[in-house]
Amino acid sequence: MQRTKTALKYLGLGIAVTVMLGLAIAPFSKRLIEQWSRNDVEARSRLVYNAVQSQIVAAMADGDNVQLSLLFSAIALDQRILAVGLCAPQGGLIAPTKMMPAAFSCEKVARSDAESFSTIAIDGHRIMVGAFPVSSGTTRSYLVILHDLSFIDKRSGEARAFIIAVLFGVAVAMAGGAMIFVFVTLRGWMESLRRAVEDVRTGTSSLAATRDQSAIDVQIKKLLSEVEVGRSAINATQIEWSPTTLQQLLRDSLPEAEVLIVSNREPYIHNRDGDTVSVQVPASGLVSALEPVIRACGGTWIAHGSGSADRETVDRHDRIDVPPDRPAYSLRRIWISDEEQEGFYYGFANEGLWPLCHIAFVRPTFRENDWRLYQAINERFADAVVQEAKTDDPIVLVQDYHFALAPRMIRNKLPKATIITFWHIPWPNAETFSICPWKEQIIDGMLGSTILGFHTQFHCNNFFETVDRFIESRIDREHATVTLGGHETMVRAYPISIEWPPAALEGQPPVEVCRAEVRAALGLAPDTRIAVGIERFDYTKGILDRMRAVDDLLTRQPDWKGRLVFVQVAAPTRSKLSSYSSLQDDAVALADEINARHGSADYTPIRLLIRHHGAAEVFKLFRAADCCVVSSLHDGMNLVAKEFAAARDDERGVLVLSSFTGASRELAAALIVNPYHLHEMATALDTALRMPDREQQERMRAMRQQIREWNVYRWAARMLIDAAASRRRQRIFDLAGGAR
Repeated sequence: MQRTKTALKYLGLGIAVTVMLGLAIAPFSKRLIEQWSRNDVEARSRLVYNAVQSQIVAAMADGDNVQLSLLFSAIALDQRILAVGLCAPQGGLIAPTKMMPAAFSCEKVARSDAESFSTIAIDGHRIMVGAFPVSSGTTRSYLVILHDLSFIDKRSGEARAFIIAVLFGVAVAMAGGAMIFVFVTLRGWMESLRRAVEDVRTGTSSLAATRDQSAIDVQIKKLLSEVEVGRSAINATQIEWSPTTLQQLLRDSLPEAEVLIVSNREPYIHNRDGDTVSVQVPASGLVSALEPVIRACGGTWIAHGSGSADRETVDRHDRIDVPPDRPAYSLRRIWISDEEQEGFYYGFANEGLWPLCHIAFVRPTFRENDWRLYQAINERFADAVVQEAKTDDPIVLVQDYHFALAPRMIRNKLPKATIITFWHIPWPNAETFSICPWKEQIIDGMLGSTILGFHTQFHCNNFFETVDRFIESRIDREHATVTLGGHETMVRAYPISIEWPPAALEGQPPVEVCRAEVRAALGLAPDTRIAVGIERFDYTKGILDRMRAVDDLLTRQPDWKGRLVFVQVAAPTRSKLSSYSSLQDDAVALADEINARHGSADYTPIRLLIRHHGAAEVFKLFRAADCCVVSSLHDGMNLVAKEFAAARDDERGVLVLSSFTGASRELAAALIVNPYHLHEMATALDTALRMPDREQQERMRAMRQQIREWNVYRWAARMLIDAAASRRRQRIFDLAGGAR
């Protein structure tokens, strides 16, 4: 009986402490949410201002209030923005949006040489007014962005309700525990019954805890979904994403964040040629996508040093600042022996995972020794991340199928790191992936990520299916997450893109000059039509298929003979693998066969250029071409398609694009084809070459608009926004854990 009294005494004390804790936490949570919400509002206002400042200045210079009205209306589409307008120097309001309160006056705006934020009351609502100076000549006006802060009270109320619900649940659990204790004490003389009751109590408690935790998880996710930085800023079409915008995003959402990139391919390769050292930028979609991002963010890129002069150009810590002409970040090189390269890169990565993930009907090969070397190299790169990290919570961007194990290894060494893994190639269905002997270890490694990105939602769905089949985990399809061992991984589609405007476009001569120079270099007549294909020699790219399509077109429509030349640029790659070296031999043989069948002494229908071409050369070919053929048999995205459209500032040229590329989901204005259908490919090529200028312009303009709005900076911004939300989520989880 004494034990019962003691239990009731401690129960009363526990409930009292719980109530006091609730009274202490409630005002703290309100202040915390108030501050976070205000910071979010201010960050959104700054982001909008930085994106549209130049457009406002231009409209002011032209005196074009209609353009200002259209621009402000587009900004006000953001659901968190109440109204937008421009306060003139005399105090009048120019081009206010429809929801601008009638009681608002520019006289209430704090004016200074820098941005300012103030809170005013209008019709019983708290309104935050952000004022940003905009100068045109000697005239200074102020962009005003109004946010209705009533949503903060709603958030605070929900947070308080959540905390009260949690504390009430704790009190109920304590009361229930005390009752069970009393019951068991009174029946202690029945040993067998006591064991039965204890078993029931244990099972019921476990179930209750599971249900309670599930309810808590749902409430926390609901709260977090409102606290996260809004994706409306990312999806707003009026924002021009650029290095400056990306840097602003990092400053606002991830202040003092450290960014590291992990990839097999390095962005700059130093090679020795006699007594001189040359710098090469590899022909890689990964490099062309990520290099502008790391230049904008700064940080460190960790990669395999593969050049013949790479060792002699680094410092004693194996680092070098790049780009060579204007250093913006550090390149840390990792050394891999020839034996390790054979197993890690050529073996497991490119004879195993590459054909496994690409539906190109090449049999994957898996060897035990290759797997051991793959593990070892992943560990080496994970160690390098720890060595290069200056903080315990860096943002680590892990790139591609070479490092499927690295996220888990990094997580074990840096538990607080925000790890964003991006899988640049397709992810197959579960049945196909089951071929891999180490599928569970691969999946576990990837689920060490904070965020796991694929090009398309289809690939995300395949990954969920694979995890569901082979790993014991909790999959939340509504929130697109996988929880394994208490760690949650967000799985998202992030269609990758290119920088805008492309650096390779700088210094390019006009299109007509490019046409003349390319035709002169190839010995072609001025009226010769040119179709191009540009990529690495890879069996997934459908190079032989497009050459056969040209053969079919010349066979069925011989009037193109002498008038059409197909230029295939192909850089040798992975030539140690028979599937790649044989492809190059097959391409040369097929080109010779087609040229013999359709060519003549002064006409060669297929020009096969087997060497690496720099970005400037590639863009000159794009600008000279009448059409570009991208016939990938399976591709995660394919940036060549986007580069072709970006190169055509004359809004001419036609893109023939495989339906099996991720790019076909975005570039719907291209001629979409099935590369396995020879006749369809040939017909599309004929359609492209005969397409009227007006239709070319409409199609190209639509594609360029898509690429400009969804460029590589926006791709990176979406991942970084999610990274910022994840960090904020973790802080709230920690707070909620402390509250319990």
